[in-house]
Amino acid sequence: MSVSVDLISIGTLSRNRFWNETGSRRASHATTTLLRDGSMAVLVDPSLPAEILRSRLDERTGLTPERVNQVFLTCFRPIHRRGLELFRHATWLMHADELGAVRHYLEGVQRSSELKDEPVDPLVRAELSLLSRIEPAPDELTESIHLFPCAGTTPGAAALLALQPDRTIAVAGDAVISRDYYERRQVFEQHSDVQAAVQALVELIEIADWIIPGHDDWIFNER
Repeated sequence: MSVSVDLISIGTLSRNRFWNETGSRRASHATTTLLRDGSMAVLVDPSLPAEILRSRLDERTGLTPERVNQVFLTCFRPIHRRGLELFRHATWLMHADELGAVRHYLEGVQRSSELKDEPVDPLVRAELSLLSRIEPAPDELTESIHLFPCAGTTPGAAALLALQPDRTIAVAGDAVISRDYYERRQVFEQHSDVQAAVQALVELIEIADWIIPGHDDWIFNER
């Protein structure tokens, strides 16, 4: 069965260095994508505020948030999850490596505060609470929607591959940040491991026929 793909919202960067922008020019948000495989609906990176995202989902697909079965985060960056609470009934998923890396960092911050006998930042507690609600994503979310680890921009970033009979579509997250970065074969300057980020970019370009970047519209991958 073919996976259907709908762009719910096309993301953008706060500044585009390839347009000679040196400071923030606009509100950044990530591209939000809906993948449907049979009866399963998987929403990727709910970036817009909840009520705006509710309207966009209706405009683009006619679905209500309650019809979404799974929400997948390509990474834990806050910009990729502004509207997450809109899908409280759904299963929230993220790559296990990203879950582990974020939890390790936050717990380290919490321990440091406790050792100094300082109050723990409420934001740290809130983020740890949120992490406890997110489950490790399986290798196959559905028969035709597969996890594709692509660490580099963050320690455990991951894309999703939508496998169709005649093409493979990669919902890449920040591994392919935008068309400008793709055309220049460059990775996003905000990264945790530049070599891993370059390798992830290369692998996605090798495997995908179409790429949905983290902050831009569809890209037809002319290999």
